Amino acid sequence: MMRGRAPAGEPDEPIDLEIDTRIVRVTHPDRVLWPLTGTTKRRLIDYLLAISPALLPHLRRRPSMLWRFPEGVDRPGWFQAQCRSRPPWVETFVVTGRRGDILRYCLIEERAALAWVANLGTIELHPHGWTVDRPDNPTHVVFDLDPGPPAGLREAAVVALMIADRLRSIGLHPIAKTSGALGLHVAAALDPVETFERSKSFSRRLAEELALAAPEKIVARSDRTARVGRVYIDWIQNDRNRQLVAPYSPRATPVPQVSTPVTWEEIKVAAAGDVSGLRPRFTEVLQRLDRNGDLWAAGAVGARLP
Repeated sequence: MMRGRAPAGEPDEPIDLEIDTRIVRVTHPDRVLWPLTGTTKRRLIDYLLAISPALLPHLRRRPSMLWRFPEGVDRPGWFQAQCRSRPPWVETFVVTGRRGDILRYCLIEERAALAWVANLGTIELHPHGWTVDRPDNPTHVVFDLDPGPPAGLREAAVVALMIADRLRSIGLHPIAKTSGALGLHVAAALDPVETFERSKSFSRRLAEELALAAPEKIVARSDRTARVGRVYIDWIQNDRNRQLVAPYSPRATPVPQVSTPVTWEEIKVAAAGDVSGLRPRFTEVLQRLDRNGDLWAAGAVGARLP
């Protein structure tokens, strides 16, 4: 249940949202976060609450990085690891960073927590690739496909199909989503016994094999100058200290796009040249969820790496 109680007065005064058993105060609900479309903070919260049945399962028990743009996507934003000024009902989990620093991440466990982080100007949610119950075991092996202009979504789709074919050939079950920005994410759910050492080694080997087989299309190293006109397969994401944007999370793009699970048929259409279906916004994502269900969860069939 959600009820908004707006005090009398000028527009854009704070409102209190009653969400399930919580009260979340929203300041500046009419603040425009996406100037090109006039999309406000309140519209962002409406979307997050509507998509929450699909989004929350991909956040629960996963420490999450918040990418905040409190003044809008056309102003500088920042990543927030430390879960500061949280209400007492927002849980946290301590992670030791690469340099030994202690980071207390938020755990986004309920609908009210989505509204709370959105009130902070959080547009993107980036959970870790593990849950607090198994911090040493990745839930997926992931491939972040980042096309270097003039390559774009079409070229990323071609590479996604190549990766999917290779994964199927060794008994894995690939799933895909848009990054919500320029690229695509391909993943396969893993058996709980797998480790980051194995997933990183496997993903690197596969990326380098594909880059060797199709050097005109693919690069497997992070050097930006090598990406021009090619698709970078980022295998480094398979690391305990890395995060990837969550399925159904909005992105801080000029218009409010979403990291959206897609079908392999849609990827094939994009590879053939029509990428229009790979840029859904809030309303389209909700319609897709009604029509298709959660494609990311439906495809999460765990398997062992070879």
